[in-house]
Amino acid sequence: MTAPLHEPTAEAAPSAAEEAAVNAGAKAVQGRSLGRIAWERLKRDKLALTGGIVVLLLVLVALLAPVITSLYGQDPDAYHENLIDPLFGTPTGSLGGVSADHWLGVEPVNGRDIFARILYGARISLLVGFLSAVVAVVLGTVLGVLAGFFGGWVDSAISRVMDGLLAFPQLLFIIALVSVMPNELLGLTGSSVRVFVMILVIGFFGWPYIGRVVRGQTLSLREREYVEAARSLGAGRLYILFKELLPNLVAPIIVYTTMMIPTNILTEAALSFLGVGVKPPTSSWGQMLSSAIDYYESDPMYMVVPGVAIFITVLAFNLFGDGVRDALDPKAGR
Repeated sequence: MTAPLHEPTAEAAPSAAEEAAVNAGAKAVQGRSLGRIAWERLKRDKLALTGGIVVLLLVLVALLAPVITSLYGQDPDAYHENLIDPLFGTPTGSLGGVSADHWLGVEPVNGRDIFARILYGARISLLVGFLSAVVAVVLGTVLGVLAGFFGGWVDSAISRVMDGLLAFPQLLFIIALVSVMPNELLGLTGSSVRVFVMILVIGFFGWPYIGRVVRGQTLSLREREYVEAARSLGAGRLYILFKELLPNLVAPIIVYTTMMIPTNILTEAALSFLGVGVKPPTSSWGQMLSSAIDYYESDPMYMVVPGVAIFITVLAFNLFGDGVRDALDPKAGR
């Protein structure tokens, strides 16, 4: 006698273990966004994370400088002449006057607290570094996309402007321009005028660097299949620019922005060192280095502290920028 034709067999009914394995496999193949993938790569780079933490701390210190100095109990512009040797003009005590009240010592001649002035100097350096990078990124992105997307005479004109600015002596022009600036401009006075001019000029001369990168990326992206598909479906130029090209340019723009900020910080320090940056009594790391030249033998701490501050800041940004670049573009070698 034969078995029924529709009798279920053992192989037809999946076991509980097989169902669990299928569910686990479905969860394992869930997609991840590009941002999440980049973040997971960045988390594995300990140096980049360390640099990012230092950058975050520097930003917080700059923003909270008035609060920190108030808790610290020292005014950055307050003179402490009683802590200065009247004969040599150098701080009394060891290590440039380091004490429980003055953690990093005091300045020669006037006795202003170095720690408080370092905190306020961070505000100038980071403000100029960040905002000039924003100016350069906006100009470089807009003009680079226009040059790469439209081509022709637009590309030729913008590219020649880039070449001219890259060949121009940026530092000399900034020195000449800042030196003749009036004390009042657009409602700003004193050092605010110089900070404003430095942001605009540094950003203006910095946009060709990112503009060339954006132009090259745009030339490559405009020939991709998804752009051709959008054109074939009747998409206009503005749609292609804002929906297809710009989202794919975010990664290189972020990378070059993080690499541009430390360069801008060094430029601001160089200008302040040469005496064409912010005016005293506004604190600046480059200005402190310039003042320390006359005392580097008798009071080396006055030169070491702002120099170390610049070094740590630039190093932290460079480490973080390298990590971001590797996370967003792992195929690019260091």
